[in-house]
Amino acid sequence: MGATTIGMMDAAYFVGRNEILSWVNSTLELSLCKVEEAASGAVYCQLMDVVHPGMVSMHKVSFDAKSEYEMIQNYKVLQDVFNKLKIGRHIEVSKLVKGRPLDNLEFLQWMKRYCDQINNNHVNPTYNAAERRETCKGGKEMNRRALGTSSSSNNSQVSAKSASTVGAKANGGGARRVTENTNPNVNGGGRGGGVVGGGLSAARHMKDGMEQVSGVNEDHVKQITELKLSVESLEKERDFYFTKLRDIEILCQAPELSYIPVVKAVQRILYAAEDDPSVIAEAKAMVEGESSLGILSPGSQYLDDNQDLLG
Repeated sequence: MGATTIGMMDAAYFVGRNEILSWVNSTLELSLCKVEEAASGAVYCQLMDVVHPGMVSMHKVSFDAKSEYEMIQNYKVLQDVFNKLKIGRHIEVSKLVKGRPLDNLEFLQWMKRYCDQINNNHVNPTYNAAERRETCKGGKEMNRRALGTSSSSNNSQVSAKSASTVGAKANGGGARRVTENTNPNVNGGGRGGGVVGGGLSAARHMKDGMEQVSGVNEDHVKQITELKLSVESLEKERDFYFTKLRDIEILCQAPELSYIPVVKAVQRILYAAEDDPSVIAEAKAMVEGESSLGILSPGSQYLDDNQDLLG
């Protein structure tokens, strides 16, 4: 199945925000923190440039787009690429430029599926994302921000490693001083042996305790990640079925259909305030009552009119 024809319940739409952001940042050498940062359309244009080099007019793309008018210009470039490649995916520009997370997440999920399909799940090794962005308006500033974020992250890691090294050296020095100032025997007896043996035993217990805490923290992080993915999937499924119910509601409100008994029964179920079994019974009674009057019987004028409308 092509990426342009995948359904809303396809696995592509259950990829979480974190995985999507990680994919975008690694592919385009960016440092996005939220999916709505792609709302300007520039990110979408460059993702298409990755899989179809030279097809996107990158000099027309603006990474500095702030107003909806500027963002729409980016989407015009994207739509032009879609037209050239005969991609049937509809771009809901009016929703994407609003910067709503769900709309942009959905489009990024589709983009990932499309790019994976074209590249066979491999990143183009010859593509220089930062260099291509240089030709865009605001591209140089975007590169500086991405580089600054990366440098800041690296500095934090270096600082943490340095602090860890200093601590380890301090602990090592303390251990050596204790050893030098004591007079342990082979069996660990005597005053000196007791101090050293006790110190080593305490160190071992502390090490074991730290390993246990580290293992618990990793388990918690894993559980939290799994819960977040589960919540995102449930939210996606909820929104999908809500949209379906809303479409049914709009159809039932059409003047030419609102008097049909079946439509009235459906509305009774839709507008029920509580999950009460009696609602279903009432809806059935509404349909059966009209049917007993011949309104829905074969050959009736009402049935013929309904069939014409539905036809």
